[in-house]
Amino acid sequence: MSAALLEVRGLRAGFGAQTILHGVDLDVPEGKVVGIFGLNGAGKSVLLKVIAGVVPAWSGSVCLAGEDVTRTSPERRVQRGMAHVPQGRQVFGSLTVEQNLRVGAYALRRRDKSRYDERLAQVYETFPKLAERRRQPAVTLSGGEQAMLAVGRALIGDPKIVLIDEPSAGLAPSVVEDLLGVLLAVRSLGLTMLLVEQNIRFGLRLSDSACLLQRGRVVYSGDTASLDQERLGTYLGVGRLLADDLTKGLGAKSTQPRRASRRKAATVSST
Repeated sequence: MSAALLEVRGLRAGFGAQTILHGVDLDVPEGKVVGIFGLNGAGKSVLLKVIAGVVPAWSGSVCLAGEDVTRTSPERRVQRGMAHVPQGRQVFGSLTVEQNLRVGAYALRRRDKSRYDERLAQVYETFPKLAERRRQPAVTLSGGEQAMLAVGRALIGDPKIVLIDEPSAGLAPSVVEDLLGVLLAVRSLGLTMLLVEQNIRFGLRLSDSACLLQRGRVVYSGDTASLDQERLGTYLGVGRLLADDLTKGLGAKSTQPRRASRRKAATVSST
């Protein structure tokens, strides 16, 4: 089993008097993709922001590659190999594609300027559409292209781990499939990723293991192949038949006999 590159222990956080995370434990093994799933309000995005350093932890710890980064700034975490793709992508619309990528590489350029051209070429190889549009302002890109730019901006710094928040949000189903193909290709390179995703089908297809949150607490953590339909249906608010359809191809164990026909869903979300 791969060693844990990211270790979260007893993480508590919230806003004002409201506690959002109630002692979350989470391991992300090196070279694996871990998906965080749950209903709206479960604390998924807050957990990712605390790990990234955008929201402070009240207690508990976040360790990256054996180093405690709980009290370090987001910038210092980037320098230590953590990249964050925020919800809504948040590209710089007035800057060109290449300028956005250059911004993403600021830590790499400070650390080893000679590697910048090599990393830029690798991003363009992974995302050919970005290479075609390198001189265009980011605001002129489609939603799918902006999603690719946000991921490429994170990858260019050669991170140890990438935190990705809702990459498929607001995208058409055909664009979601294109983005999934790109992220699967990135996963095949051995990059470690922690993913928050409302589109359950998208997230499960990409993730090696799953962490299910309910009201700020972990209620399941393990391989996606071990997710049974009853657990998925109970914690993510989908019916058993739909949960069964979602886990097809994952080696999931069904606790109920399969029926002859299933209801199909083109795009499935836990909302």
